[in-house]
Amino acid sequence: MKKTIVAAALVAAGAVPAAAQDAECPIKVGVLHSLSGTMAISETTLKDTILMLVDEQNEKGGLLGCQLEAVVVDPASDWPRFAELARQLLTVDNVDVIFGNWTSVSRKSVLPVIEELNGLLFYPVQYEGEESSKNVFYTGAAPNQQAIPAVDYFLEELGIEKFALLGTDYVYPRTTNNILEAYLKEKGIPEENIFVNYTPFGHSDWSTIVTQVTDLASDGSSVGVISTINGDANIGFYKELAAQGVSADDIPVVAFSVGEEELSGLDTSNLVGHLAAWNYFQSADTPANEEFIAKWKERMGEDRVTNDPMEAHYIGFNMWVNAVEAAGTTDVDAVEQAMIGQEFPNLTGGTAVMLPNHHLAKPVLIGEITADGQFDIISQTKEVDGDAWTDFLPESAVLESDWKDLKCGMYNTQTNTCVQIKSNY
Repeated sequence: MKKTIVAAALVAAGAVPAAAQDAECPIKVGVLHSLSGTMAISETTLKDTILMLVDEQNEKGGLLGCQLEAVVVDPASDWPRFAELARQLLTVDNVDVIFGNWTSVSRKSVLPVIEELNGLLFYPVQYEGEESSKNVFYTGAAPNQQAIPAVDYFLEELGIEKFALLGTDYVYPRTTNNILEAYLKEKGIPEENIFVNYTPFGHSDWSTIVTQVTDLASDGSSVGVISTINGDANIGFYKELAAQGVSADDIPVVAFSVGEEELSGLDTSNLVGHLAAWNYFQSADTPANEEFIAKWKERMGEDRVTNDPMEAHYIGFNMWVNAVEAAGTTDVDAVEQAMIGQEFPNLTGGTAVMLPNHHLAKPVLIGEITADGQFDIISQTKEVDGDAWTDFLPESAVLESDWKDLKCGMYNTQTNTCVQIKSNY
């Protein structure tokens, strides 16, 4: 009541936008990341990132005259648990926004809850595309900002003739590989030169699969691995490569879910030269990145590294703050519209822009693993607009997402109709 009275007085005095009276203190920020289980290796750092950003914002004076309060939960790499805790965050904890998820299977689990309760989710990890929800902002890479450019690098720079598409068995690798298979065939790679294999989360015995990959090169063909392996299964995969003496010179691997954090737990001496495709690397040489790294290490310790999904949360969080300030409220519908067109400097020297399809314009970077577990950036583009619907699947090529003018995430450009997206997960 006191806050409402003060806000009303400020509104009357013209000190704050009229909608600011809708803010209730504290403003609650939900953090929905696995802190245990197979995905903890990747997601714990993202929880720590949001806590750092919340503390920094509070040091600046908070938001709309309120302090921010982080509400942290642990879905423990259990996909149904993500949905349960998302519901708890929105209905019991009454959070104003959620930053969370890593895997697409966890996001798909949360999506119906977020849409039902009109919540707001910032999703910071590369994903398969083929989705655009009014209630989600996708601050990680779409396939045209990571997977497609990585394949182009293999084709154009390395002359790869055969492709091994290795992924964890869930929606992101399967959908991404469907897109990549179609793209490779369009580029003239025959189906028999594309090997696809899926393994469960936490998979550890890689000897047979690595042998199958090396067999592809038995006829002298140039072979490359496109890896959508997620979580701690990467540890066993890279160890098996080293055990079988497979170097980047023999069969290069480009990974979409291996960054600095995952490498920090590995002996990288045998991984030098293998690749990753992201939109950020810690090794980016910019003043903004230097400042971000310094703050992170001061808070977490000198041995802690930064990575791409951290930058995605950094961008998404700051855009959300600016959108809330522009809207004068934490109301989801108002913030959602204020988010479109938001710009914020990224950490690699450019500017991130939130597009009407709720995806970012981001640069594409390819890095080589170095002996110290970092990446030498060997390729970087200007900002590329994230595409919610791929051009390489016929059913998706006719779809458009536009939450600004069309107010639709799945607009069919042939029939000029908006299809309502329903999660079937």
